[in-house]
Amino acid sequence: MKKLPTRCPACNGKVEVKSLLCRGCQTQIQGLYQLPALVRLSPDDQEFLLQFVKASGSLKEMARLLKLSYPTVRNKLDEIIERVKEAENECTDYQEENSNGTDNCE
Repeated sequence: MKKLPTRCPACNGKVEVKSLLCRGCQTQIQGLYQLPALVRLSPDDQEFLLQFVKASGSLKEMARLLKLSYPTVRNKLDEIIERVKEAENECTDYQEENSNGTDNCE
């Protein structure tokens, strides 16, 4: 299966989900849905977070796996946390702009 694109291949703009499909019964759901904050991170950031979870959240273990110093790994995590916060703020802005009583951002 192809990876979900998070940027437009033509203009590099942010993409939104317009439709979802259940493979089991072929039910299709239509609407405009913003991608979740973690999905909107770069592939590198997503991979870092995946490895961080697999390392049980141990920065010491991440430093060993990545062959980087602990402070470097800590700084990388702090940068990703800031990007997650920005993505969450975008989500809040999106909800306010498109408020129709549904929460389709997470």
